[in-house]
Amino acid sequence: MPINRSLPTKVREQLEEVLSQRIQTLYSQKLGHQPSHVSCELFNEQLAIVIDGCLTQPEKVLLNKGHSELAQQVRLDLNKVIQTQMQQIIEDVLNVPVIDLLSDATLETGRTGLIVILGSAPQREISDKSVMVSSDNIQPT
Repeated sequence: MPINRSLPTKVREQLEEVLSQRIQTLYSQKLGHQPSHVSCELFNEQLAIVIDGCLTQPEKVLLNKGHSELAQQVRLDLNKVIQTQMQQIIEDVLNVPVIDLLSDATLETGRTGLIVILGSAPQREISDKSVMVSSDNIQPT
């Protein structure tokens, strides 16, 4: 997958940074948990997202007590709860529709990975709407 050549590198990096910040804000505000790192990599019509340190305290407790299946179910349910908001963030920042959003989490490493299929390659600069990371931009489910 070649890097998106339709956007200048600086603009692509800015979009990736804004996405990372907005996703961290989503986790913090909706799940009460701050991931240790969120990285985004924008390709032509695809976006890859890796969320390190995504496990919440209840998930960690379940894992430590040997309830890995229950912890996995909690993680799946949490991902479902924030998926619509995650999609909205991506669409707002990139100004293109999301066609598909695939995600999976690995409890052993505490990482969630997402592959996002976009309707088209982003074609624009950062807008004021994109850089806002306040709770006003994150709608309740």
